[in-house]
Amino acid sequence: MSIATEVRAALKTSLASVSANIYDHVPENPIVPHVSIVPDDPYLQIETVGKSTLRLRVNMVLACGVNYASNAASLENLEALIVSVLANMPSGYIVGEVNRPTVTQVGSSNQLVADIRISTYFQN
Repeated sequence: MSIATEVRAALKTSLASVSANIYDHVPENPIVPHVSIVPDDPYLQIETVGKSTLRLRVNMVLACGVNYASNAASLENLEALIVSVLANMPSGYIVGEVNRPTVTQVGSSNQLVADIRISTYFQN
């Protein structure tokens, strides 16, 4: 068992019905629209430590991005992507706030990006 397979890959699978490219890592050049599952700060919070059990709170960000061409259309597309992600979140996740959208240059293209903060638990 690992966080990569039990948390990030499982979440990627759960979000498969969202109409976007879903990445369970930080992609070099994400293809829009996209949702990238990336570590938050703090990433891991220790809940319990014992001889047989380690329980961690895993904090992540779902970085949602769309093409930035027209401000009004881009914002509407980003909002629709966020709503779709939230509607497809599996049980067992704590959903926090959604940060305000910002224009970010990725490679040679501009993207409108907003982060959804989420948490879940991992036990080993």
